[in-house]
Amino acid sequence: MPVATVGDAATASIDVTAETIDEYAALTGDENPIHLDEAYASETMFGGRIAHGMLGAGVVSAALASLPGDIVYLDQDCSFEAPVRPGDTIEARASVEEEIGGDRIRVETVASVDGEPVIEGEATVLSVPHDA
Repeated sequence: MPVATVGDAATASIDVTAETIDEYAALTGDENPIHLDEAYASETMFGGRIAHGMLGAGVVSAALASLPGDIVYLDQDCSFEAPVRPGDTIEARASVEEEIGGDRIRVETVASVDGEPVIEGEATVLSVPHDA
């Protein structure tokens, strides 16, 4: 299996529902009421429930995993730009920008809702052949 090289890109997406947020909270133990309690969240600066930021980052991880080769995370910088709400679809894109050396590559990552970035950043990953 080939490895990821400059110019390669991959995408992933997820439809976010109230149930998705509830399941993520149960899985991680992050029960912040801004994610789980509509009445509470409606009184915050967001005006309603929002998804966990790391739920969106997980979609970025799924896009990375779709690149050629076996992908192993080494580092991820991300900036949370906007909230994600129930009913939104998060679309993530991972674009290989640079071969750093050896098996390491730098990947630009972005997650968007309706074309507007909600998470921006970059990752450093290993990209190795599957049979290595």
